[in-house]
Amino acid sequence: MNTLIFTVAAYLIGSISFAVVMSRAFGLSDPRTYGSKNPGATNVLRSGSKKAAIATLLGDCAKGWFAVWLAQYIGPRYGIEDGGVALVSLAVFLGHLYPVFFRFVGGKGVATALGVLLGLNVWLGLATLVTWLVVAYAFRYSSLAALIAAIFAPFYYGLLFGADEKLFAVIVMSMLLLFRHSKNISNLLAGKESRIGSKAGPAAAAKKK
Repeated sequence: MNTLIFTVAAYLIGSISFAVVMSRAFGLSDPRTYGSKNPGATNVLRSGSKKAAIATLLGDCAKGWFAVWLAQYIGPRYGIEDGGVALVSLAVFLGHLYPVFFRFVGGKGVATALGVLLGLNVWLGLATLVTWLVVAYAFRYSSLAALIAAIFAPFYYGLLFGADEKLFAVIVMSMLLLFRHSKNISNLLAGKESRIGSKAGPAAAAKKK
């Protein structure tokens, strides 16, 4: 029962869409109405507000970390073991992808996945983050960086900790990340993917008129 409670709580935490919340707080248009229409930090950046994008990134990352932290460091008092931590990790991630508070229309999960990995282990999260940064800096494609980081994350976990229930959760998250980026994969192959920093929000649309 306690595992179920932690899992449901994690899903609800994940369902908080910081892209939407921060856009409203900063007086911006709903990120689901422009650019990629993805409620995530990269799309919020297209609005022209770096502060809102950073706040979105930190919020989405923090909720992933917080849910896993609760399961790993508070959960054992209530009988939460590795299997429960794995379920919580997936639940908070799925909450971001399919948020109950926003009609199950969520983001692609990159920042939340990073938060989950940092919650599982700081070195795991940092290794994945460095992978993202290197690819993003070299190619200027956020989606490509996310795809490669998602592929490497399970390998990093396996090297650090071997095979267990939490590795299974990381593998499932990586597969979902690849699935959620299917359109980006098509755009990358067609040379149509937007680069980091390109503006496709309301402000950019207004300038084109």
